[in-house]
Amino acid sequence: MKMPALPAETAGRVLVIGAGIGGLACAARLAQAGRAVTVLERHDAPGGKMRTLPSPAGPVDTGPTVLTLRPIFDALFADLGERLDDHLDLVRQPVLARHFWPDGSQLDLYDDPEASREAITAFAGPTAARQFTAFTARARELFHGFDGPMMQAPHPSLPKLIAHVAANPRLLRRMAPMSTLAQLLDKSFDDPRLAQLFGRYATYVGGSPYQVPALLSLIWQAEAAGVWVIRGGMHRLAATLADLAIARGARFHYGAHVDRIDTEAGHVTGVILRDGTTFPASHVVFNGDPRALSTGALGEAITRAAPNVARAARSLSAEVWAFAARAHGPDLAHHNVFFRTDPKPEFDALARGERVADPTLYICAMDRGLPEAPPPLERFEIIANAPPLDGLRAQEEFSRCQTRTFRTLARFGLRFDPEPDRHALTTPSGFDRLFPESTGSLYGQSPHGTMAAFQRPQSTTPIRGLYLAGGGAHPGAGVPMATLSGRHAAEAILKDRTSISMSRPTVTPGGISTASRPRASAR
Repeated sequence: MKMPALPAETAGRVLVIGAGIGGLACAARLAQAGRAVTVLERHDAPGGKMRTLPSPAGPVDTGPTVLTLRPIFDALFADLGERLDDHLDLVRQPVLARHFWPDGSQLDLYDDPEASREAITAFAGPTAARQFTAFTARARELFHGFDGPMMQAPHPSLPKLIAHVAANPRLLRRMAPMSTLAQLLDKSFDDPRLAQLFGRYATYVGGSPYQVPALLSLIWQAEAAGVWVIRGGMHRLAATLADLAIARGARFHYGAHVDRIDTEAGHVTGVILRDGTTFPASHVVFNGDPRALSTGALGEAITRAAPNVARAARSLSAEVWAFAARAHGPDLAHHNVFFRTDPKPEFDALARGERVADPTLYICAMDRGLPEAPPPLERFEIIANAPPLDGLRAQEEFSRCQTRTFRTLARFGLRFDPEPDRHALTTPSGFDRLFPESTGSLYGQSPHGTMAAFQRPQSTTPIRGLYLAGGGAHPGAGVPMATLSGRHAAEAILKDRTSISMSRPTVTPGGISTASRPRASAR
């Protein structure tokens, strides 16, 4: 079908729906390339799931807690003609994570592999250390083997991947293609605590180690390659990218609820807000959960943009606490995990849509891992895995969430003064309200199954001019992957001949709408 002619004032204009990290990475690159970019964000600040809650000690992160795969962000800032270190104070963490078990055992993993081997030797003996070395080598080989043809590729395909593996037969053995991650770990480690520890990385993409493919053992390499704390919190990354986009002419509208994406003859023509405001454009980037497109929440005409997402299984959600308090008990690092004795009953319960009374808990001590000592009143984020919502959208009882979390930590001797109130808690129902049509899932489609990576929507869609970015699109969940998705979407738009307007639009650097939250321009 011949594409309808676009008005001169519309051609080349790009709307980005959602100021999550994928949308920000896309908007900043397009603005750098001279495109007229407008970002529409329903919340009052950029970041998406990289959000914060207020506390007496300052804003507390309620989403991602550290930066990994730093080269992805160095490349993004370089594409903008900037240096990451000139805008954000990054502190590399020697201790990747501190792990606690109910039997009193404790293990630190380090950014130095030799230090980790020594710690594991003291923890579980020399055989465990050798097994750790072998597992790390496997994860590294898998990561580098699939980084190019999968994560970096905007449109990975199964035939190309098969050809890639055939040309590198060692990869096939490393993949353990007929195994789940849990099965691989059981064969890799004699000590069940180490299998439990590395199985936890499946939750980084919203999955269960008993159901994700063994290939996802490569996630360990993303953390082993280095972890950085952003001074001030991860939300500073989002704010910085928004400022850089604004300095290049992008316009941001906050409190902008998109009601519908309009199309004509199979091509997007713009969007309409809930208040009736219209924004014409030749290109729209949707940086939200693709399920919202599939269910028709943004118009029946665009359901075919992600036709199978509404029926696809969903990834995990979470109960997330964000608060300030004084901690008493075990010495905490920045990253901390408090394990239950046996992981399987918890993942079985999650698969049934239920929770256990004593879940594994992750704690980010935001003010630790920095050169200076933490203040007396510290900021904490605590995360417990939770199932996505079912059709009933049931509300979780605050008292039960509170008991599950703080009674479990009390068994480790850890308590907080004061304990947080209900305003510090976000549950799956809360996440569904914050991110419509997500069912509370934090990672989009489920990563379970061998073909999960190929069933995820990609940056381009069957509707001309409509693109996807964010953790729900390829290459998947997590801040680095969502950032790559923004690059894929921007590159696709820049290659599209209809994205080039008849003349470069005149923009005012730092321009924002009167309804937008005022922001200082980047230098």
